[in-house]
Amino acid sequence: MRRTRVLIAAAAVAALGVAGGVYMATANADENTAPKLEAEAFSAQSGAQTEGTRDTGGGKNVGWLANGDWLQYDDVSIGGADLSVRIAAQNQAGGAIELHLGSPAGPLLATFPVASTGNWQTWKTVTATATSVPAGKQTVVAVMKSAQQWDFVNINWFTLGTGGRPPATATVAPPAGASPTKTGSVTPTPTGGTTNGSGTAGWVDVDQAAWQQQLAAFDKIQQLPIPGGTTRVSEFHTDCSVSGEAPDDPIVFPGLPGASHMHTFFGPKVTATSKPADLFGETTNCNAPGDNSAYWVPQLQKNGQPVKMKSFRVYYGSRLADPSVTKPFPPGLVMIAGDAKKQAATPKGQNGQFWCAGSAEVGRSADGNWPVCAPGGNLIFQLTFTDCWDGKHIDSPDHKSHMGNAVNGKCQGDFPVAIPNLSFMVNYDSLGGDGLALSSGMASSMHGDFMNAWKPENLNPLVKVCLDAKAKCGTTPSFTGG
Repeated sequence: MRRTRVLIAAAAVAALGVAGGVYMATANADENTAPKLEAEAFSAQSGAQTEGTRDTGGGKNVGWLANGDWLQYDDVSIGGADLSVRIAAQNQAGGAIELHLGSPAGPLLATFPVASTGNWQTWKTVTATATSVPAGKQTVVAVMKSAQQWDFVNINWFTLGTGGRPPATATVAPPAGASPTKTGSVTPTPTGGTTNGSGTAGWVDVDQAAWQQQLAAFDKIQQLPIPGGTTRVSEFHTDCSVSGEAPDDPIVFPGLPGASHMHTFFGPKVTATSKPADLFGETTNCNAPGDNSAYWVPQLQKNGQPVKMKSFRVYYGSRLADPSVTKPFPPGLVMIAGDAKKQAATPKGQNGQFWCAGSAEVGRSADGNWPVCAPGGNLIFQLTFTDCWDGKHIDSPDHKSHMGNAVNGKCQGDFPVAIPNLSFMVNYDSLGGDGLALSSGMASSMHGDFMNAWKPENLNPLVKVCLDAKAKCGTTPSFTGG
C-alpha cells in the first residue's frame, strides 16, 4: 500500500505532471567528475516526490516510487563498471531498479535488486556491474520494476564508477500549507508548462489586471432581498453530461495526447491541448448559464469495461464561518482534488468512500473496497476541493499548492482569498460490487480536475447573491427552498 505523503514534489519542476505525471526540471546541474549522483538531481521524472532524508549526510531522497516510475539524469559521465545505489524500502514485495541509456526503453546498463530494508528510512547500498562503459556524456534513466503496483523503494543517490553529477540547484517545496518560494513573471513554454524568471517552474501567475477588473464588477453587484422560505445555505450548482472519454489530461499532461489514464469529461469538449481560454469557444452541456468550465474524473470500469454515468452535478458553496467574504474564481484557475497515485484499501468506514445513493448498502465487494447497493439505488462519490486561494497563482507544479484549506473557519495566511467550494457529485449507473476499478487504480485513487471557464457576468452574481448571502440557489441567482 502507498505510504502517507509528508512533502510535496520539488518546486523547481515544470507543470507536465503530478499523480503519476512527468515533470521537467529547470534547475541547471553541470556535469563533472563527482562520484555521487544525488537522486533528486533529476532532469525529468515520472511518479516521484522528494522528502528530507535521515540517511548519513542528510539532504533529500526521492520516494513514492512504484512500478513503471522513472528518473532521468542528463549529461552524466559513467566512470567505470562498478555502480551502486543507496536505497530504503519497507515494502516486502521488492523489485528492481533498472538503469537505461537514452530513454526508459533504451539499452540496459545495469540492474539493482531491491529488497525490503525494514523501513522507508533504513538505508542500504546495493551494487551492480555495468554491461558496458560508454564514453562521453550520457542520459541515464532509472526505471522502477516491481510485480505489484504500490510504492516499493526510496533512492538517495547513485554512484556510476568515478563519474556523476552534483545535485541540481532546485529547491524542494515545504510541507503542505507552508509557502513555497515563488518569484518572477511566468512565461509559457512550448509544452504548455511554465517557468518564471527565477527558474522555478510550474507556478502560473494570475492576470492581475483581468482579476482586478472582475473584482471591480463583482463589488458593484447589489444584494437581493431574500424572501421567506429560502433555505439559508450557501449554494448553487451546475449539471453536466459526459462530453467525452479519452486518455488525456490537459492539466497534468498538457499537449501530450494519450499520456494519461482514461478520463471521463463533463461540460465542453476537452483535448490534451485545451486551455481555459479555449473552453469559451466550445459548446457545453452544463446547464448553468455562463458555465463553460471543464470537469473530469478517472473512468470507472467494471471487468475492464466503462461504467455508464447516471448524472454529474457540481455544487458550489462555502464552508467558511463567514461566507460573505467569498470571491469569484480568478480567470484561468485550474486545480485538482484527490490523489491519482494513492493505492490503499478502502474498507467500510474508511474515509474517501464510494457509497450508495437512493438505497442502502447491503454488502461489500470481495476485496472490501466497493459497496454493494440495494436495488433502486446507485453508486456515488462526492469529491470536495479546497477553497482558499493564494491570490497570486492560477496553477502550481502539483496543481494543488496554490490552494489551501481554511484555518479556524477562515482563509488566511498563505491562502487568504476565499473562493467557491466545489463538490463533485459523481453518480454511476451501477449497484457496485465485484469487478470495479478506476482507470487510475483502486477506489482510493479517485480524483477530479477543474478548469475554470465561467463567464464573469454569470459567475459574479451567483457568488454575490447566493454564496455571500448564505442563500440557496439553483443554476441562476434566484432563491429556492427545501
